[in-house]
Amino acid sequence: MTASERTFARRIDLTSLQLFVAVCELGSIGRAAEREFIAASAISKRLSDLESALGTPLLYRHTRGVDLTPAGESLLHHARSVLYSLEKMQGELSEYADGVRGHVRVHANISAIVQFLPEDLGEFRREREEIKIDLEEHLSTEVMRAVHEGAADLGICHLADSANELQSRPYRHDRLVLVVPAGHALAARREIAFAESLEHDHVGLHTNSSIYVATRQAALNAGSTIKLRIHVTGLDAMCRMIENGLGIGVMPGRAFELMHGGIGRRLTAISLSDDWAHREIRLVARDFSTLPVAARALVAHLQAAGEAADLAAAEGAASPLEP
Repeated sequence: MTASERTFARRIDLTSLQLFVAVCELGSIGRAAEREFIAASAISKRLSDLESALGTPLLYRHTRGVDLTPAGESLLHHARSVLYSLEKMQGELSEYADGVRGHVRVHANISAIVQFLPEDLGEFRREREEIKIDLEEHLSTEVMRAVHEGAADLGICHLADSANELQSRPYRHDRLVLVVPAGHALAARREIAFAESLEHDHVGLHTNSSIYVATRQAALNAGSTIKLRIHVTGLDAMCRMIENGLGIGVMPGRAFELMHGGIGRRLTAISLSDDWAHREIRLVARDFSTLPVAARALVAHLQAAGEAADLAAAEGAASPLEP
């Protein structure tokens, strides 16, 4: 923080910010004074001092109440953000008094959340009850951005070219499958190249999702395009659309297996033979060595879970099938 920034921070009073927000929300200094149990003259004085500190008027005062100036609108946005961060900080710090000994902010993509994290995080939570985990779902590109900007301690996603400034470690592998309705022309196939599906209508995920990017590139490589009629934001919505004959779609195979109980036999998953359909989900951090102790413990647990899953898969592939 520069000297000018420190001086600015010292001029801003948090109580005045709270009262400013109250006045903006209620549109009146008098109503804000009633809600906050403070004299209207005291609020007026604080607002005047705030305007002096910032060097610009924040409110248009009139007989009916107040309106925001352009500078006031900007301050209201930032004041709400500051006050929200303070509330969040208070909530997190109070948890330490209740026994929490670590806090890890995790951003992950939908593939990791649906397929692997419920079991892996559940086991970690049972072993380390004193560590709190905040998990948010985002697209892989947004996960990497959050880690890079420090909004998340740990990211779990499929890597993109923009990840070269971040460190990564292996976590899990997944494979993509083509999901079609039972009775579809392709339903009898056990394996298919993605290019063979392009003559049919597709249901796709968000245009920035790693699955959409991969399928779009595969279609371009095949000299074609995807007949994408519907975009959805979740795998369950994709299955519902496919189930009702609105297209076919690509999704992680294990996610389909986990959801298949609720779908019954109305959908069929076909293995994709394309190399890009076999993917790796990785753990991402700015620097694993500088992560807090709680975050490093979570990384170790997730890596161990992934290694155990890979070992089980290798042993299963090596075992002869029973007659």
